[in-house]
Amino acid sequence: MTATLGDRQTYRNEDLVLRISPKVDPSLWDDVKYEAFIDELCGDRQYQKDAIFAVMRYLAGRNYNNLIDLAKENYNDNDEIQRRYGSWANMERHLQLPGQLACSIDMATGTGKSYVLYGLAVIMLAEGLVDRVLVLCPSNTIEAGLSAKFRDLASNSDLRDQLPETTRVHTPKIINASESIITGSICIENYHAILKHTKSSIRDSLIGHGARVAVFNDEAHHVVNESGANVKRWKEFLLNPEYGFHYVVGVSGTCYVDDEYFADVVYRYSLRQAIEEQFVKKVEYVAEMPQTDNPDEKWQLIYNRHQAWKIRLKKHGIRPLTIIVTKDIKTCKLVAEELQAFLQEWEQISPDDAKIKVLPVSSAPEHQPNVALLKAVDRPSSKIEWIVSVSMLNEGWDVKNVFQIVPHEERAFNSKLLIAQVLGRGLRRPTDWRGSDPVVTVFNHDAWAARIRHLVDEILEMENRLTSSVIENSTYHFVLHNLDYTRETDTTDFAKKGEYRLLEDGYVDLPDQVEIEDVTIAFEQAVTGNHSIFKTKIEHKTYSIDEVAEDLYRHLQAIDIESKDAEKPANRTQYAMKFPLERCLEIVKASAQKARIRSGRITEENRQKILQALGPLRRKFAKRVVYKLTPKALLTVNTNQRQDVSASAADIRRGVKTVFFTPDCANTIPVEQQEFFACVTDHDGDYRAGSEEVANAYDFKTPCNMAIADAGPERRFIRILCDRNNATQIDGWLKNSPQRFYAIEYAWKKGEHPKRGDFSPDFFIKKANVIYVIEVKEDAEISDPSPENQKKFEYARDHFIRLNGWLQNEGIPITYQFNFLTPKDFNKFFIKLRQGDVIGFRSELDIVLGKPL
Repeated sequence: MTATLGDRQTYRNEDLVLRISPKVDPSLWDDVKYEAFIDELCGDRQYQKDAIFAVMRYLAGRNYNNLIDLAKENYNDNDEIQRRYGSWANMERHLQLPGQLACSIDMATGTGKSYVLYGLAVIMLAEGLVDRVLVLCPSNTIEAGLSAKFRDLASNSDLRDQLPETTRVHTPKIINASESIITGSICIENYHAILKHTKSSIRDSLIGHGARVAVFNDEAHHVVNESGANVKRWKEFLLNPEYGFHYVVGVSGTCYVDDEYFADVVYRYSLRQAIEEQFVKKVEYVAEMPQTDNPDEKWQLIYNRHQAWKIRLKKHGIRPLTIIVTKDIKTCKLVAEELQAFLQEWEQISPDDAKIKVLPVSSAPEHQPNVALLKAVDRPSSKIEWIVSVSMLNEGWDVKNVFQIVPHEERAFNSKLLIAQVLGRGLRRPTDWRGSDPVVTVFNHDAWAARIRHLVDEILEMENRLTSSVIENSTYHFVLHNLDYTRETDTTDFAKKGEYRLLEDGYVDLPDQVEIEDVTIAFEQAVTGNHSIFKTKIEHKTYSIDEVAEDLYRHLQAIDIESKDAEKPANRTQYAMKFPLERCLEIVKASAQKARIRSGRITEENRQKILQALGPLRRKFAKRVVYKLTPKALLTVNTNQRQDVSASAADIRRGVKTVFFTPDCANTIPVEQQEFFACVTDHDGDYRAGSEEVANAYDFKTPCNMAIADAGPERRFIRILCDRNNATQIDGWLKNSPQRFYAIEYAWKKGEHPKRGDFSPDFFIKKANVIYVIEVKEDAEISDPSPENQKKFEYARDHFIRLNGWLQNEGIPITYQFNFLTPKDFNKFFIKLRQGDVIGFRSELDIVLGKPL
């Protein structure tokens, strides 16, 4: 099934799998003949059996001369394939080996591809279709692992006894290319052995005999994805007419060319199926997490999750491993050093003890001994807990104790191929696992959650909408106050006030701070879409007031030193004389007092704010257009008058918007939307990325049947609003409509043109006689505030100051507080709310937007 996404179309991978005709002459191929052998080989893994039988029907059934025949038959019969490629000529261009009897098998990592390869190799030899089998792998690690597995299977007498008595080869010889590839052998080799300058038996043994050789490519995505001359020769080798290979089969758990699915897949056992059928670990990934630019705080979050796994797995006798995936060798080294330094400080251990816990793995010469250590990292005697690797640990690294994977940066996670490879390192289940299914955590940036979701669960487009409406008899309604204005225009010159003036005023304006922050990370589980919450803490680095004052004084001295050689004496500064250490100490103390900092400690974030106050010390005059608003009347509006707000199916499915609802919400849904609402609230459905149930209706203190969050920050804010600890502290809240319900007029300048608009703040939260008016923005707004948002802040701040004055004069005991919040300050705001200390709260964005333009 396809779904139109704007100008794009998406497809389910299973709809692109090539179907092999089940009609096969039994004299050429009969599944029954090898059933006993396959049952013994595969045990209860039916998908392995299905894969072997499907490929053998293709290779032995003689219904197809080559891949072109199979692909063309499927193109003519499959509407989805026609939609995907548009024309047969385009599909043919996507076939890697069109003239050979070639195909690919897509099996999720950790589901036993080696058993399928061995079964195919043995049957091809037993049937006499070929005399030799060549298995090519991308690395020495995989070669060693496959060779050991194949030798073990070849020596298994119970397995051999299940082969038909008439087989031409009963016990294949398992060799590598250091020996001649004789009849009846399976040669397993790193693909480097095919290069002309490499000493191996492949060229001498196989030239001119390719029609009687089956070539199997393990981790076949390397054939088409890797760069470099040597890897390209892998494909050239398969196509080389000197060999004349006819049978070519590739297996991979990542059948992608970047984000494009292979065009020659004939059997697929997906990650989703493997998770559902409990053959691999479940996968959970970060859906939302606190944002921080501080490396130490990021390591704290990762470390805390690692420690949580250690506690949970202790009863299983398992020491969990965390893998950090980086983009290149240089980054791998730097991250390993950074992690070692963090562990040394955080765990109070020696540099040598920290180094023992961290294993960097790359192709760098100094890391080669570490590659060998990978084989032993899951042994009880190993002290390694952290592995830092480049882009990808070599496939074939068969360790089962990986319980956390951290993509260090987007480049290691920016295609389906890379995501599937990263996930693959943690999918294998521990041996003899008991209890609930094991889970591997992907500690990704929450912005990448949709990529994982898309990989695991293909998208379906539908045209429907859900509507958030007010409930007339809700007990959570409340009255809001507004002002009716007259408007006048005024153009003035003004001097922009800089940081130097702030120092003269004796303080630096700082936002509220929290030194130990309770944080919540929301994980989403692949396949089910179920959410879980991990509660932990971030300990923000702090400095004494004396330390910050000394830093401030040193920076002033540095400015003086830089300007001492200026040609004009007027440009030579003497700030250190004007602000001696004692004066700096007074400024820092005053700043802390104004920001209600009572601990005597300044967080790193606020320390930087103080030092940044020494930035540009002179600014020019400018003109600004000011619309003077004069209130003429007090207006009241009840929350039951808010207009309906709706969200489209596409936005909900993609998680662009999130619908929050309670168990009894269905009773309030219009008849025409009930069927779609059932789809949205289905925990296993296509819309789970954009739906979230609030289990207890008493925690959902809004007078609406549902709340619709726009984008990630709003979703997170509503989730925190509905947290029991916060819900018990408020009387009610309302998500504003985008326009017409409660709006504040403002003006700003776009280029050279003055503009006016209406600003509708996102949330109203009522607690006793205070109504908190909240506008939610992304964290990025702090470092790069838009002029429009600065004017929204200015006009809204002034509006609520005037409104509070009017209410006071009227004797109405209601007060309004307005804040711009970003995710960085959500926890601070609600901690202060619970502590009864939120009156006067100012966020970091409030401070930034409040500075003069």
